Amino acid sequence: QVQLVESGGGLVQAGGSLRLSCAASFRDFSSYAMGWFRQTPGKEREFVAGIPWSGNSVYTTSVKGRFTISRDNAKNTVYLQMMTLKPEDTAVYYCAADPIFKTRDLRWDYWGQGTQVTVSS
Repeated sequence: QVQLVESGGGLVQAGGSLRLSCAASFRDFSSYAMGWFRQTPGKEREFVAGIPWSGNSVYTTSVKGRFTISRDNAKNTVYLQMMTLKPEDTAVYYCAADPIFKTRDLRWDYWGQGTQVTVSS
């Protein structure tokens, strides 16, 4: 059974930082692409960042230079380091996993429950 559990969300002031973590329960974690998405009420879930099992990470334009995705295969965990946060980064952040690196395609195989990030102005 595949399980993804996000943590690290919270309330932060604009300009601050947070690091999200996503712990994966499945084997062969190193063979999976991992991604972070976010969603606000009334809007479609959007791609934030993705990291393949091998190769370069991909970011949506609005977070380039501020967010960094990384993975620790020994800990079955993917991270999203978020710097210089803005109020428009406020959303529920979801972790996703798939054997194929689907980037902005929402049809990733596995999803976490999400963690709330709130950035105050």
